Amino acid sequence: MPQFRIRCTHLALAALCLASGAALADVTVGVSIASTGPSASLGIPQKNTMPFLPETIGGEKIRYIVMDDGSDPTQGTKIARRFVSEDKVDIILGSSAVAPSIAISEVADESQTVQLAFSPIELKPGRGAWTYRLAQPVKLMAEAVAVAAKGNGVKSVAFIGFADAYGETWLKEFTTAAQANGIRVVAAERYARSDTSVTAQVLKLMSARADAVLIAGAGTGAALPHTTLRERGYTGPVYQTHGAATRDLIRIGGKAVNGAILPAGPVIVAEQLPANSPVKQPAMDYVTRYEKQYGPETRTQFGAHPYDAGLVLQRIVPVALKKAKPGTPEFRKALKDALETERNIVVSHGVLNYTAQDHFGFDERGRVLLTIDNGNWKLLK
Repeated sequence: MPQFRIRCTHLALAALCLASGAALADVTVGVSIASTGPSASLGIPQKNTMPFLPETIGGEKIRYIVMDDGSDPTQGTKIARRFVSEDKVDIILGSSAVAPSIAISEVADESQTVQLAFSPIELKPGRGAWTYRLAQPVKLMAEAVAVAAKGNGVKSVAFIGFADAYGETWLKEFTTAAQANGIRVVAAERYARSDTSVTAQVLKLMSARADAVLIAGAGTGAALPHTTLRERGYTGPVYQTHGAATRDLIRIGGKAVNGAILPAGPVIVAEQLPANSPVKQPAMDYVTRYEKQYGPETRTQFGAHPYDAGLVLQRIVPVALKKAKPGTPEFRKALKDALETERNIVVSHGVLNYTAQDHFGFDERGRVLLTIDNGNWKLLK
């Protein structure tokens, strides 16, 4: 049997080096998504959105490594450490939920790797220098609720929210916004994301005799307090938060959630946005692509966050490539610098202007006010 010998010439070696250089030049993106666990209703549409992200930017291939953190902060930490130590990622996207996003932010800080978080996490002072959010800050949304409540003549509000960082942040920010609008928070109750009954908490809320109730829940868990309030005979106005802006709220809540008022990202009502809105085109682009693949009314504002990450990458990667090569600390730093200097990055959820001091980047263009009108979203403002 004849044997063949591979002869390495200078030309062959040069070609090999070029091929290796091209591989090293790939921009590597680590993505941690909660596609299982308590926050799966947020993470699954994000996972579904990943195929819509750009495959190349600025002539460089974009390589995505997608992992499921199970909504668990410990797993989020493990994944983030793998990203930076083994995969040598240039940027991290995620997570879907607050707790793993916070865990990932610590690794992002340690490794000096940009994180684009899909949840509106609040971090301790001195932390989060490398973390930027693609979800609107609770403060921005809480102000919208407070202004709307004031306009409806509300003077007092009873609050019930998740017994975690999301619920506590909402209570803090809404209390501040409410006070600025002459509204008192007269009761505050908590519940776990996994709870199946909130009857005791609801009875306490009702005994406070507030003008309105605010529920700070997310995904399917936002419906439970709402339906319980109606079942117990509460007839007053109910406000929800942007975490509840999913069809699950309407599906599970049914007629009980009709008339609810809540803030949300513009992508939820892309078709209803004014023609001159800068957000309308990217919002419609996302909705059209997603619902062509997954069916009518399957959009969620959570699913749009990875899509927006792709739009952000299209702005910052070409800028960073002018300064350094992917896979290096210099490139990671260049991505951070580009995030803070690029202006008016238009995404499906608003217009981003990050700075060294503001790692949310949103203004009022990043929110709309909705109501549920006979099973459909209706734009109020």
